[in-house]
Amino acid sequence: MKYSRLTKEQFEELHQEFINFLATQSITADEWANLKANKPELAEMELDVFSDLIWEGVLNKAKYLEHFSPQHMYLFRLGNKKMKAIVVNVKNKNVDITTKEGYNWLRENLMDESVEFLQADKDYTADKNLDKFKMIEQGAVITKGDLFKYFDGLIN
Repeated sequence: MKYSRLTKEQFEELHQEFINFLATQSITADEWANLKANKPELAEMELDVFSDLIWEGVLNKAKYLEHFSPQHMYLFRLGNKKMKAIVVNVKNKNVDITTKEGYNWLRENLMDESVEFLQADKDYTADKNLDKFKMIEQGAVITKGDLFKYFDGLIN
């Protein structure tokens, strides 16, 4: 398994897609029930293969990632060859931008000397989607890029 298995809730949400996946392998509902009951290791492999296929599709479509910590906002644009990062660094230790109050403080004090903007380009490794997945595992979320675009326009 390359990524991670989907959760029970995710499988429930993707129920029809999973049925279609099994159908592409000529596995009927009865055969699937039989697999789960009599060859659970094969059923587990099917779940893993399906999970990886879903992750590949999601990661291929992802264009932006965001990750927040109390004093840092990490914004990424996921290009074809490399990713561009914008980091908003809040040096004021009394501000936690993961809270509503802290985020509002940041919005009102963007040009304060305690707010620093950094930019960098980062090359992918040989497996671009695995790089994206590792960032998601570390807490990044896929977004439409509104914050990235805003800060990119502000500092460039």
